[in-house]
Amino acid sequence: MHKSVVLAALLFALPVSAAVPQLQAPEEVRELLTNYLNLGEVTDAPSQAAFERRVRREAGNLLATEGYFSPEVTVHERHGELLVDVQPGPRSLVGKVAIEIVGEIEPARREALLSGWKLKSGQAFRQADWDNAKQSLLAELLAVDYPAGRLQDSQAEVDPEAHRVDLRVLVEPGPLYSFGELKISGLKRYSRELVERFNRTVKPGANYREDKLLAFQAALQDTPYFGSVTVSLERAEDDGVAPAVGEERVTAPVRVHVRERAPYQVAFGVGYSTNTGARVETSYRSSDLFGRAWELHTGVRIEQLRQTAYADVFFPPDDRRRRDGVGMAIQSSDIENLALDSYSLGATRVQQRGSVEQRLGINWLEEKQTPQGAPTTTNKALTGQVGWTWRHAPEPLDRSQGISLQLQLGGGSKQLFSDQDFLRTYLRYNQGVALGASDGLLFRGELGVTFAPSRQGIPQDFLFRTGGSNSVRGYAYQSLGVPEGSAVVGGRYLMTVSAEYTHWLTSSWGAAVFVDAGDAQDSREAFDMALGYGLGARWKSPVGPLGLDLAYGQREGKLRFDFSLAIPF
Repeated sequence: MHKSVVLAALLFALPVSAAVPQLQAPEEVRELLTNYLNLGEVTDAPSQAAFERRVRREAGNLLATEGYFSPEVTVHERHGELLVDVQPGPRSLVGKVAIEIVGEIEPARREALLSGWKLKSGQAFRQADWDNAKQSLLAELLAVDYPAGRLQDSQAEVDPEAHRVDLRVLVEPGPLYSFGELKISGLKRYSRELVERFNRTVKPGANYREDKLLAFQAALQDTPYFGSVTVSLERAEDDGVAPAVGEERVTAPVRVHVRERAPYQVAFGVGYSTNTGARVETSYRSSDLFGRAWELHTGVRIEQLRQTAYADVFFPPDDRRRRDGVGMAIQSSDIENLALDSYSLGATRVQQRGSVEQRLGINWLEEKQTPQGAPTTTNKALTGQVGWTWRHAPEPLDRSQGISLQLQLGGGSKQLFSDQDFLRTYLRYNQGVALGASDGLLFRGELGVTFAPSRQGIPQDFLFRTGGSNSVRGYAYQSLGVPEGSAVVGGRYLMTVSAEYTHWLTSSWGAAVFVDAGDAQDSREAFDMALGYGLGARWKSPVGPLGLDLAYGQREGKLRFDFSLAIPF
């Protein structure tokens, strides 16, 4: 008998102690194999033979998904340890790419689809990239005009010796589509007209676009009336059939299915803020007041330094996306030795114009203010107000990226029931700048001027104080302003600036350093920017970013914590 045969027989006859085989593989494939290759445990010679067959098969299948079609997998012992050595071999590249779009389609659209193909000749072949390229091509087709498009066939022909993969894709766009009538289902409490008020994009006769359906769906989901919304094109079963002679497009109805929310909601909450202290609050919301789809918000908030009761009613939007509301509020506060008692009545109109929210309002405010150590006065104002807010942020709850600008104008006149002639202007700027995956900058600034002969007779809402969280940290809330007696009252001029750098230690926790500066005065000559700087901790909570800051107020030479937390239940 040949010596090698005898040696092999002896090896299989020897017992093999139970052991977990060790993997040897190049860095580029080690993570894949470590995560998904089942090495198991080898206990004897027969199980080792079965193990070798299985591991070669599984490793080959895994490596094929990354474009390695000719790997070498060996199993051997070294110093009593069982080793699995995987050499993936050369990675295959994409060779020819043949994309065929059958049927009638505009030449420019055909060219755009072909040029947008993501897995091009010469790129490394990966199964995930191959699947993504096909899905992206189909998604681009479905997005505009061709909701019945389908991927009819796809092939990836592998040549292991040449290390090349030739790709072939066959796509059938189907007929062109247009939007038809709305078919609305799921309504019990609300009317069809309410749903149609939020439809700004899906018009009967318009050419089909997927983004228009999604915009309509998002508009409905953003209302207080519906818990879930689905908007889709209701295509016929014979989608693949071309339109009849003389027809350019197939008209299909749009199916809108909604699930209504409960008509009311009661909420309670507790919280704490270094600005106004501990708080408790309760609120009630109704989305169908008097059975007319009017939205009622009312509640009471009791804080250590401020107490508020309010009631607001908002009406459904009109055909120009304008939403009107009326409301009232009663408030009492004692902040920086300034006691304020006020009540207000008002009406607002909010309109969304692209990415800009416009707000118009008229408001009656009567206020009694009692500065400690100074006389009590009463101020009244009937004001007209207008404001614009522009926001651009990928994640609304994440300030680390995006920008927002807010401009407000408002004023009153002695000729129209106000105690003083004044015009208040206010500008606020916020911008987050991402610096890689784990670092970011946040900039903030405010400018405010109230044009008036003096601050006398002007309610505090139309003057300025600053200091505290989201303002100048290191100073108490609204402690930067105009001294009057032993109190701090509002002035006609405001300026604040802030810069903050955050490094995220994990996906949820980060550390920040910041510097703030600002002041509020009754004249520009009196301005003396108060400086605050310090360190902070950041947490990306489910309800938005929370921060705990330790700031040093240079003007007062004191350290101060700034923190805010609200817990609803």
